[in-house]
Amino acid sequence: MRFLRELFQRNFSTLLTMFLLVAVPLLGSASLLGLLYRQQELLRHLSAGQMLLYFVAIAFTMAFAFTPTTFVAIVTGYYFGWAALPGMVLAYALAATIGYELAQRLDHGKLRQFLRLFPKADAVLGELRHQSWQLILLTRLSPVLPFALMTFVLAIVGVPRQRFLLASVVGMLPRSLFFYWLGTQASDVLALLRNPDQGTLSKLLLIGLVVTSLFGLFIIFNRALQKALRRSTADSPETGG
Repeated sequence: MRFLRELFQRNFSTLLTMFLLVAVPLLGSASLLGLLYRQQELLRHLSAGQMLLYFVAIAFTMAFAFTPTTFVAIVTGYYFGWAALPGMVLAYALAATIGYELAQRLDHGKLRQFLRLFPKADAVLGELRHQSWQLILLTRLSPVLPFALMTFVLAIVGVPRQRFLLASVVGMLPRSLFFYWLGTQASDVLALLRNPDQGTLSKLLLIGLVVTSLFGLFIIFNRALQKALRRSTADSPETGG
């Protein structure tokens, strides 16, 4: 109870930001569905400069949680086809960069400083940072873990910036390519956005991605916890010579 009470007292702004990063995409998606319905012809005839502006804009909307990444992948695939895939990948990288820097500036290391008051929790966090490559890949693989929220969490726990950006893009590719492909095959993008997991194969693939991600994360967290506990036991005065 003391841990939770102090966590909320000392990190209220950080926790509030995390909550908003979950809630905002739901509102953003609903608003953009209406916008897409009214502006479908405009999106089909963008110039090169307008396309560049589009990718910069979606990078910011993903970074600030206004649009889920699956939403963006479907829309981009539907309107622009495979030729726009490199722009989509670069938009992901830019969104991850923006989100990482935003988290660093909002949190200022407060959460890590707080966890140092609780040696076991801090030790687990340290072990997770040592396994950050796998941690980032698995959080990005799942289509149910919000992109902006995971960016914020990974940034404030202190994963290295360059490793974070590379692993984020690599981890996003499997699910993003799937949703991008769905977009290229769609006859009605609005119907697809309302129900993106159409068909048995789609459902099985999505379930497979979620299970792989959650099972992998469970193994990583359990391994980090066990290593932290062993290290704590080894450092305990009772076990000393």
